[in-house]
Amino acid sequence: MVGGGAVVLGGVLAFHRLVPNRPGRIGSLIESFLPWSGVLVVVLLAVALVRRSAVALVALLLPVGVWVDTFGGLLLPGEPSGGRELIVVQHNVSDENRDPAGTARALIRSGADLVALEELVDPQVRVYEKALAGAYPHHVVRGTVGLWSKHPLSGEQVVDIKPPSIAEEWSRGVRAVVHSPYGDAAAYVAHLPSVRVGVGGLSSQRRDESAALLGRAVAAEGVEPLILLGDLNGVVEDRGLRPLTSQLEVAESGFAFSFPAAFPVARIDQVMARSATVGRIRTLPATGSDHLPVVARVTLR
Repeated sequence: MVGGGAVVLGGVLAFHRLVPNRPGRIGSLIESFLPWSGVLVVVLLAVALVRRSAVALVALLLPVGVWVDTFGGLLLPGEPSGGRELIVVQHNVSDENRDPAGTARALIRSGADLVALEELVDPQVRVYEKALAGAYPHHVVRGTVGLWSKHPLSGEQVVDIKPPSIAEEWSRGVRAVVHSPYGDAAAYVAHLPSVRVGVGGLSSQRRDESAALLGRAVAAEGVEPLILLGDLNGVVEDRGLRPLTSQLEVAESGFAFSFPAAFPVARIDQVMARSATVGRIRTLPATGSDHLPVVARVTLR
């Protein structure tokens, strides 16, 4: 039984893309928690040791090998930067944040060059603008998302990622060109629609539609390098984000589980790039949000 479970687990890890997404987007649901399959491996290993089952131990080599191949690199410290580096922070600050000024101070302490924020609502947005102005003299806010920068910005514009099924006013994407010491780079900030897990599975249709629209905008971008920061409401293994992960690089190391802040189980706050390398990604201490901030070093090519 343990051996059979090990084989099934290894098969799901290795071929999760073949798991059908209907009904209930079960494929995306499995992919959202793939890193935690390592816990199942440990449980099966403990049972195999207790039972002294040589067959089960051999069978466990399959899921162990696949897990290490898929996620082992995230445990490494990451390669040192080549110098052309921007430190970036991504944070969904929560529209219910009771301490926006304290959150802003925490983000300033990160020393980041770029800070991307989501769920910016009145009157908190004015607090962020005032608190961040000294450290980040350049910023743009469109709808409920914004970008703060130590370096000049230009070409600020809304990125339309509103799913067709949303009729009300909805603006969660912005793009700007960052004039960094290493040259220009396009920066995108996005907040994709939320997903819900219920008895019917994963509800992610709007998120997937929004990801497809963002993917088209990124594909059409003429400025390189490109950096995408956002609450994408999905992990990088989730096939719903394939319009983005198929053309952008993700973090080389670090799990950086960012949600929920009280007990993080997944990183849905992402840093991705093109013509640039995203090094190690990590979380910052909790703020007044239900998300943890994530910080990464992006090396421009």
